[in-house]
Amino acid sequence: MAIPKVFISYSHDSQEHKQWVLDLATRLRNHGVDAIIDQWELRPGDDLPHFMETHLSTSDYVLMVCTEKYVEKANMGKGGVGYEKMIVTADLLANIDSNKVIPIIRQAGTKQVPTFLKTKLFIDFSQVNEFEFSFDELVRTLHGSPLFKKPDIGNNPFVPVENLRPDKTADSLRELMGFIVDDFENGDDYTWYKSLVRRMNISRIYLDDIIATAFEQGLIEYDYMERIVLTSKGKFYAVEHKLIRA
Repeated sequence: MAIPKVFISYSHDSQEHKQWVLDLATRLRNHGVDAIIDQWELRPGDDLPHFMETHLSTSDYVLMVCTEKYVEKANMGKGGVGYEKMIVTADLLANIDSNKVIPIIRQAGTKQVPTFLKTKLFIDFSQVNEFEFSFDELVRTLHGSPLFKKPDIGNNPFVPVENLRPDKTADSLRELMGFIVDDFENGDDYTWYKSLVRRMNISRIYLDDIIATAFEQGLIEYDYMERIVLTSKGKFYAVEHKLIRA
């Protein structure tokens, strides 16, 4: 499985906030995510725009940690946040349905995001006591492993009875052939019709229909006394449907 690469965009609001982002990035890396932040990648003398352009374009996801200051800088196009916004906006315009950008809310009492992200669903990290829940949601999103998987579509409970007939016929045919094969395996070259009436425990009308199906498919035939005889094709059917012991 490919390791998701994630660029974390944030504003340097305070040392406490920088530490929070650093801790978040560290936990992401510990959970199989290649998290990228400037605190690890940049050194004095490095080119900031090149760093942003390179990682924003090559990352699978961009996490935008939306504090009040971050939102203000993004909307006003200030500093590194404003530059990152310009790059991301260009990418979003090129891929209008992209889910590459995930807003992360870290605010007190508000849930604001930059204007260009107004339509994006966000993950709320503003409540300290709900951090683990939010972190689990984030990691699942990045790994494409949702907590709730969309179930497969079941059968229509109101399908007409005649539409269910083929499956039921197939099961009954297999049961019928099982009895006929058992008789053959036990040394009898034929099966009496009356014994099938007793063993199949279904309507005789339906039994006659199943026997007719087996005959039409060449699985059985009748001998001179109208007894049911297993054909070569019927023997192949027995092997194919595992009606015999190896």
